[in-house]
Amino acid sequence: MLELIKEDKLALHLKRKYSLSHTIKTDKALFSYVNELKQTHMKNAPTLSKALYDGKISVIHNALGTHHIISRVQGAKLKSKNEIRIASMFKSVPEEFLEMIVVHELAHFKQKEHNKAFYSLCLYMQPSYHQVEFDVRLYMTQMEIFGKIEEWS
Repeated sequence: MLELIKEDKLALHLKRKYSLSHTIKTDKALFSYVNELKQTHMKNAPTLSKALYDGKISVIHNALGTHHIISRVQGAKLKSKNEIRIASMFKSVPEEFLEMIVVHELAHFKQKEHNKAFYSLCLYMQPSYHQVEFDVRLYMTQMEIFGKIEEWS
């Protein structure tokens, strides 16, 4: 991989593997996408109340996505809401990248820690999870050194 970086061929490598960007550009479309994945793989998980793109995530949290469980007291009951926020930069990436981030955040609904059970759940939802996670890290390197891949924009 170091040679790909030195020769400025990282973008070419990624474009060969992932040719197209996804079409999930709005918060409403993202909510539907996340909810569909949740219903397919995690029917018994807590209800998703919100999923949206967040332009502040990468700067503030130094993360690709975040999950929030917000608890409120309503009368004598404690109500909780589950939110997923994805960094806005992921509006223009291949669907596999978006899926990996969503799968990661959904897995936190059941497993809070990054442990064996957590990664097993990620692999259950996306069998190529580890490879795609590696490729997302390559893309982050590409963006940091050379900028975003224009064909995906």
